[in-house]
Amino acid sequence: MRRHVLILGGTEEARRLAGELAADPGLRVTSSLAGRVARPRLPAGEVRVGGFGGPEGLARWLREHRVDALIDATHPFAGTISRNAARAAAGTHIPLLALRRPGWTAGPGDDWYPVASLEAAAGLLPHLGERVFLTTGRMGLAAFAGLTGLWFLVRSVDPPEPPFPPRTEVLLARGPFTVEGETELLRRYGIDVLVTKDSGAAATAAKLTAARRAGLPVVVVTRPEAPAGVPAAADVAGAVAWLRNRTG
Repeated sequence: MRRHVLILGGTEEARRLAGELAADPGLRVTSSLAGRVARPRLPAGEVRVGGFGGPEGLARWLREHRVDALIDATHPFAGTISRNAARAAAGTHIPLLALRRPGWTAGPGDDWYPVASLEAAAGLLPHLGERVFLTTGRMGLAAFAGLTGLWFLVRSVDPPEPPFPPRTEVLLARGPFTVEGETELLRRYGIDVLVTKDSGAAATAAKLTAARRAGLPVVVVTRPEAPAGVPAAADVAGAVAWLRNRTG
């Protein structure tokens, strides 16, 4: 009988993991996507879209679908689903692994301003610049809506919904991005401060290099605290090794 693995996905790592596991005839792989992106890149294996209804709903789904292992490969800032996964796994005694890419680290020449929230980032911006490149995604833009004196370039995969700053230009794009492209973007729009989340991954790190070369300040929203007691892997290979040790 095939072992059933549920991947809480939506990230590039989750798609790669699903591709590797789905090639194993001894595994049944289901990926769960939140449904926040209109046209997501679908992973290999089975796919479900939408929420579960909190930790109780997730626990019920795990039991009903006879899940043998749960891997949380969601975005580092998807704190709610990660907490729900930890509670559901504990309640069902199903092994849980968090697949978390390493965060970014400031290097020589970087001018970073770490903050704990989007609201804190908004409070800092008037002291750093007037033309802002905002790359925190389309959710949470309300935190910046009151900054009427600043101009924003907002980049996201799908169009954002209001409220957002009145002086906003939206750029729809999906990574990966290049250093050359990000450098040209900063120059073309006259950007003087960058705001980002510490999402990690190379696909969106080029903007940090471009900002360093341009001498621009970068406001970095730090990651929420991960649920305690959940083992973690830094890459797909580590997640596969963890699963092999569990399923043989």
